[in-house]
Amino acid sequence: MTDQHVSAATIDALKSVSIATLTTALFKRGFRNVFLQGPQPINPAAPRMVGPAYTLRYIPSREDIDELRAFEDRAHPQRKGVEECPPGAVMVIDSRGDPRAASAGGILLTRLMRRGCAGVVTDGGFRDTPEIARMPFPAYHQRPSAPTNLIRHHAADLNVPIACGDVAIYPGDIMVGDGEGVVCIPAHLAEEVAQETVEQTVYEDFVQAEVDRGEGLFGLYPMLDPVVRERFGTWRRTHGR
Repeated sequence: MTDQHVSAATIDALKSVSIATLTTALFKRGFRNVFLQGPQPINPAAPRMVGPAYTLRYIPSREDIDELRAFEDRAHPQRKGVEECPPGAVMVIDSRGDPRAASAGGILLTRLMRRGCAGVVTDGGFRDTPEIARMPFPAYHQRPSAPTNLIRHHAADLNVPIACGDVAIYPGDIMVGDGEGVVCIPAHLAEEVAQETVEQTVYEDFVQAEVDRGEGLFGLYPMLDPVVRERFGTWRRTHGR
């Protein structure tokens, strides 16, 4: 994990913010490539996912190494990672964007859930997805993949910088997932981004309510009209926000 500490208050704040809003806040800071391409939630009803990244890196498998007996080794990085991923963390798996074999399956994801991890993400696929779809655990992948990981993937490293969904993920970066997908927030920006986007969410909720009742965009979004600003203040007080 990175030495950058991200407070529990920041983690809780990020649970109330959409990843669409987060990508805009990061774009304002010069970060364009933060939304993971490919991973989607298996169970849209699962809780929101927020937590620091704990990473697993796969390289292509090799026939003389990646046989079923590989799992007999307690140091096998996939199994070791599942047993060591810290509570509250998100396991992020670099599968090189290859969903032709599973990055993991229902038993391993159940173990992560029972150990108190915050979620799991791969740019490959998971197996046992009908069961995973019923779990109250955030899991993101490209598509279902029944074959065992050994057919395509060799587990090489734990908790090192990886690529997932064409985004650079460093251990400790904050992963946030909702129904739209997953965004990666560099750990050193998490607190300021959380503070800004919580406020932005309040404003956008006001804008949504205004547009729903027929208001036009000009002067409202972005807020440039002083009359709208006054109306926003009244709305905040009325709604206790």
